[in-house]
Amino acid sequence: MIGYVECECLIYDAQSLKEKRAVLQRVVTRLKQKYNVSVAEIDHQDVWQRTKLGIVAITSNRITTERELQRALEMIDSFPEIERTVTTFEWF
Repeated sequence: MIGYVECECLIYDAQSLKEKRAVLQRVVTRLKQKYNVSVAEIDHQDVWQRTKLGIVAITSNRITTERELQRALEMIDSFPEIERTVTTFEWF
């Protein structure tokens, strides 16, 4: 089962693209290290305080895939410098 999540996020303290990318690099690296997911910034690359992340997980069943994606979203929520707003799930 393939699960795909798009989540828009706000990074309030970023005053430049360099600061935004530093936050995103920390978040993306931790997600890839801890969970069996692929992560990429898919939109708003040229905006300081906004981003959209795409997260994909592939496992043998939907329950495991959903659990992995939920854990990844919980980790994003644990970072104080980033706030997750709109989140959408898709299943393939």
